[in-house]
Amino acid sequence: MPNTPALKIGVAGVGVMGRNHARVASEMREFDLTTVFDPDAVTAEGVAAAYEANAVTTAQAFVDAGLDAAIVATPNRFHAEIGVALLEKGVHVLVEKPIAASVADAQRMIDAAKANDRVLMVGQVERFNPAVETVKRAVADDEIISIQITRVGPFPPRMGEVGVVIDLAVHDIDIIRHLTGSEIVEVQPQLARTRADREDTALLQFRLDNGVIAHITTNWVTPYKTRTLQVATKTKFIVADLITRQVTEYFGQQPDGSYSTRMLNSWPAEPLRKELEAFAHAIKTGETPAVTGEDGLRNLEVALRCLGEH
Repeated sequence: MPNTPALKIGVAGVGVMGRNHARVASEMREFDLTTVFDPDAVTAEGVAAAYEANAVTTAQAFVDAGLDAAIVATPNRFHAEIGVALLEKGVHVLVEKPIAASVADAQRMIDAAKANDRVLMVGQVERFNPAVETVKRAVADDEIISIQITRVGPFPPRMGEVGVVIDLAVHDIDIIRHLTGSEIVEVQPQLARTRADREDTALLQFRLDNGVIAHITTNWVTPYKTRTLQVATKTKFIVADLITRQVTEYFGQQPDGSYSTRMLNSWPAEPLRKELEAFAHAIKTGETPAVTGEDGLRNLEVALRCLGEH
């Protein structure tokens, strides 16, 4: 690819995730991090200073900053407002998951991207986890029977406005759709609330259009963090640890109960960097982004159905 000039990029909302985006974008030759927006001036200026960018404290100043591309990592309820304004200004947008706070807001963003011929990509970072990619390759030529995902851990220090379904399970809803290439048609959610205003424990069962069944266990009541993905197919059983990125395949089960195992390679790579590389690639080539606005909408729809808010 010829040397194209770096895209001027900004980050809106520099909490934990936004700071990570700023760090990664500043290290990439595809991007020139020029602007950081946060309504808290101290936060905005601190992050901007670290990367020699400009700090702004209003959404309007961010939209008017002359950007080529933007990462929106604000609280969910602001995604659509700032995202649509950026798209209408001709800025390509990567919006953190979930795409928006409502299906209608998600659709507004999708429509704005189409109308202005801009890239709208959703930050479903687990899609770029090397372990997930390894599992996807391993099951590509096989028939999936079931998927089980466990994503649990301690109570988050900062309690946002959402519970575990929107904060955590949206990752796994996306993984399930990604691995199966099918849509979730039935949901059977069980939710519990013990320490928070929103649900902090969820057991979610799904049936997909292609017959695959799936189960997500997620909570904020486990003292340690676990992220595991298990996929059963007609010929094998695969277990992936999404934190250590270790992937094990069990196969060749014999009548006496014995079986073989092998470790599958998963390449070391920072998922967030791979996500931002995919965003840059979509902008430069005009190809459909790896995770589309429609993907974000479907993931949100399923999550809201689990919450009884569809």
